Amino acid sequence: MAEAVFAIPGDLKAATGGYTYDRRVIELLPAFGVPVSILSLPASFPNPSVEDLDETRRILETRPAASVLVVDGLAYGAFTDSLLDALTGRVLGLVHHPLFLETGLPHARKVELKASEERALKRANHVIVTSRTTKRMLTEQLGLFPEKITIAEPGTDPAQRATGTGAPLQILAVGAVLPRKGYDILVEALSPLKDIDWRLTIAGALDRHPQAVEAVQSAIRDHGLEDRVTLVGKVVPATLERLYESADLFVSASLFEGYGMVLAEAMARGLPIVLAAGGAAAETAGEAAALHVEAGNVPQLTASLRRALTDKKLRDRLADAAWEAGRTLPTWHETARRFAAVILGLRP
Repeated sequence: MAEAVFAIPGDLKAATGGYTYDRRVIELLPAFGVPVSILSLPASFPNPSVEDLDETRRILETRPAASVLVVDGLAYGAFTDSLLDALTGRVLGLVHHPLFLETGLPHARKVELKASEERALKRANHVIVTSRTTKRMLTEQLGLFPEKITIAEPGTDPAQRATGTGAPLQILAVGAVLPRKGYDILVEALSPLKDIDWRLTIAGALDRHPQAVEAVQSAIRDHGLEDRVTLVGKVVPATLERLYESADLFVSASLFEGYGMVLAEAMARGLPIVLAAGGAAAETAGEAAALHVEAGNVPQLTASLRRALTDKKLRDRLADAAWEAGRTLPTWHETARRFAAVILGLRP
């Protein structure tokens, strides 16, 4: 029986797509004959100090010799050569989002992370990614062999179809407030639409990137949208469910997504979507279920938001397509099955 040891930096309970993915897979792997244990790595990754790297080495040395080590990409791509040299046995890299493609990094740091990530992933025995787009990026930009990469898309849970509110039109965006999520861009795109009766709720952690939070708050003040836009912060699942239920339109202005779990969750509830087609977002929510705009293009986003907010028939058509597509999304059971197959040395 192959035991899997997951090495995960930071707080596994954190409300992000990557940590949610890790939690759900870890919960389900035992049902496929794969017992799991967890090693908590320093939260400073992907920017660890020398002391944190030394601590990481000590932590990884505690794992059972015969276990399969699964390292979350938030840490693995930043492992040094000496740390990689110290790893023994089978090692799997899990890539939610390539580190070097994070928004807002200085060019020199992007180059450094790209080289580090390439070295680490090429030394892994196998790599698991969460989307076809990420696999394509790793093969084209980092030179990994396609046969070394397995796609295990995030699952979705069954959900009731959203009923919406209608007056005012409720717009929902979900995800931690980070530069990559483009919330300041979304606020700017909505600012010319004051002739329409809408409200925007942004549900996501406010403690991950203070500068990004300030940028969004400044945009809200500068455009006089204090009575239109609400940052509710991190919410409990029951509250998030109510937000989905009452939403009339789901919006993602993200500049890059490794998959876009919140898009899948919106589709599972039959919500019409307007999205910035950055990274894998366009593949996650197809043309029938969403209006796609170029990531970072404010005028395009404004135009698509106006269309969606003023055309009820268009929203209904997008909602029907989203609901149908949502019925075909992978389940977490399927995600864990593919993951288990890799750990057990089988082809999923």
